[in-house]
Amino acid sequence: MDLLLCPRIQTTVLKLVGFVARSTKHGVHRGMSSVTIPPPACMLRPLEAPFRYLFGPGPSNVPPRVLAAGGRPIIGHMHSEMFGIMNDIKKGIQYAFQTSNNMTLAMSGSGHTAMECALFNIVEPGESVLVAINGIWGERVAEIAERMGAKVHTLVKTPGGHFTNAEIEQALAKHKPVLFFLTHGESSAGLVHPVDGVGDTCHKYNCLLLVDSVASLGAAPLLMDQQNIDILYTGSQKALNAPPGTAPISFSERACHKMFNRKTKPVSYLLDMTHLSNYWGNDGKPERTYHHTGPVSGFFALRESLAILAETGLENSWKHHTEVAEYFWKGLEDLGLKLFIKDKDLRLPSVTTIAIPEGYNWKELLAYIMKHHRIEFAGGLGPSVGMLLRIGLMGYNCNKANAAMALAALEDALKQCRMSKA
Repeated sequence: MDLLLCPRIQTTVLKLVGFVARSTKHGVHRGMSSVTIPPPACMLRPLEAPFRYLFGPGPSNVPPRVLAAGGRPIIGHMHSEMFGIMNDIKKGIQYAFQTSNNMTLAMSGSGHTAMECALFNIVEPGESVLVAINGIWGERVAEIAERMGAKVHTLVKTPGGHFTNAEIEQALAKHKPVLFFLTHGESSAGLVHPVDGVGDTCHKYNCLLLVDSVASLGAAPLLMDQQNIDILYTGSQKALNAPPGTAPISFSERACHKMFNRKTKPVSYLLDMTHLSNYWGNDGKPERTYHHTGPVSGFFALRESLAILAETGLENSWKHHTEVAEYFWKGLEDLGLKLFIKDKDLRLPSVTTIAIPEGYNWKELLAYIMKHHRIEFAGGLGPSVGMLLRIGLMGYNCNKANAAMALAALEDALKQCRMSKA
């Protein structure tokens, strides 16, 4: 029997048709498909990503152990087990930074996120900020501070230059900033900047010291508490060897006093440390409340990378990076190349910079090495573009075999890419 011949079913169908007609008239289209864009062909193919040797300034290749940690099953970002992992991360950062600061955590985002978190929470509109610029990272901080309404003053040197404590003190006395920014590992120039005495000088003028260690942490000595650094941050994707996307940061008690006694709210809700301190269990409250969904897999990977650093030992890590860097530097000089940073003590062990050899197109060199050796090197960044090449050997990639591979690729490129003198 045809069900549509049943009067009761006919009545029901007519009511439904009437509902669809009325819904369409008033702009509701529940009764019909609204899909007009077909599935993209690329999404119907498997994901493909080539293997490459990431010998640039970061990210670096990730060890299998960290990849495996990031691939573990997801748990909830507010589960008690997740809070335990976050507590482990905090302790790992305290070791890596050499700090006992309670206000220690990892940002959900790259190093830029930590950079903005520091500025947004410490500085209020109209306050004075002093920024040391000797590469791209000082430029970025100056722009961010200017955008948020700070009075920005700068100390500027060309890429590769560094500032004496006397120069810093003179600027502090003149501008009376609430915050001074310094890049410890300036990856755009390959420079590791001296930090000893800078924190003491800042405190003499009632100024907080903010230090960027994204390219240097784990590769060059840095001691947050001993060197009186008030805010220190880094990124996960360099010598720490985790995937990009998390950024450890720590605030001293002096910084916390400034941060939690503001007259105005920070310009970013996401980066507001009033909320983040609770999410990370740093505010002394018995319960953590929802603020945002943290990158669970990213935190798994970061925890594992910090565990590897703890097992290796900070001093051993610093020594290893220095030994491999010195081996690499000698090999570069044997090839007739000139290191961009002349003073050996100021060279960043994790990112080596080479002056572009005369007669070569640097873009051609990099393209040849990528095509024929599957190796990523990089050119300059920001003010150092066109001045140098950057080669990173850090963390998992930091060994003499990789240094030799990089040297062989450079030697090959120098033979094949010689430009015409015509």
